[in-house]
Amino acid sequence: MRVLIVARCKHGRYAPFITEQVEAIEKQGVECQFFGVDGKGIAGYLRQLPRLRKAIREFRPDIIHAHYGLCGLLANYQRRIPVVTTYHGSDINAPRVLRLSKRSIRRSRFNIFVSQKNVDIARPRKDYALIPCGISLEDYPVIDKAEARRLMGLDPSGKYVLFAGAFDNPVKNASLAKAAMECVPEAELLELKGYTRTQVATLMQAVDAFLMTSFTEGSPQVIKEAMACGCPIVSVDVGDVRERIEGIDGCFLSEREPDALARTIKNSLAHGDRTQGRATIEKNGLSNDIIAARIISVYERLLS
Repeated sequence: MRVLIVARCKHGRYAPFITEQVEAIEKQGVECQFFGVDGKGIAGYLRQLPRLRKAIREFRPDIIHAHYGLCGLLANYQRRIPVVTTYHGSDINAPRVLRLSKRSIRRSRFNIFVSQKNVDIARPRKDYALIPCGISLEDYPVIDKAEARRLMGLDPSGKYVLFAGAFDNPVKNASLAKAAMECVPEAELLELKGYTRTQVATLMQAVDAFLMTSFTEGSPQVIKEAMACGCPIVSVDVGDVRERIEGIDGCFLSEREPDALARTIKNSLAHGDRTQGRATIEKNGLSNDIIAARIISVYERLLS
């Protein structure tokens, strides 16, 4: 089976969760090739159509798997090869983009959504599946907390809360996080910005809690990363976070209000131990190899 992956390519790089998913699919015997989209806006995407048709002629795929709604719309401007499109959240949560994503939903042979909330918003009328992106646990080896702090240059006796993104990313709602942390003076809020993947894994095992206050999300990978590191989590009810952390001692949902959020952060800091997030990922089938097998079953269903 040959699958052409159509995805946004920024500065020569694809989103890590997409490349990791493709690698897992390839390990199960599927031949994949990337087609990078570097245009901006719907016009910029559609200008890629001649290149896409050329890639199809040369690679001769059985399936096209597009990631994000605009890539799905582009892929469906050819009708010879069946298209599977995965929607990751920002293409559903933003109303202006949703209108275009809905065109892709109607034209794609099969649609994949990463969270139930995105299904509820998009309201697809044809075959679809709820398949969140997976995670490779081997990328998050367990490290002793003291050693992780030494590696990241953190005070061994300090209290640290790691924010789920860059402070200047408006979607992440850093103002709410900062307002809540003003009521938690014993802890320092760290920005998740400028680190390598390896450093992020180490940092998540060095801090005392992980904090998400985003306005919108799909199925945020950073939550699964924090789970894999056994890091206590505090989050507002966004994306599929409720489903991911349900039943995990040391992981909490909070209202979108500074005082309530501060109280929840303090509860998380009092937990003082690793969570069972890693075991939950395995139990719920969120490893990349299991997710890859589910996606391949979608391919096989279409080809049959």
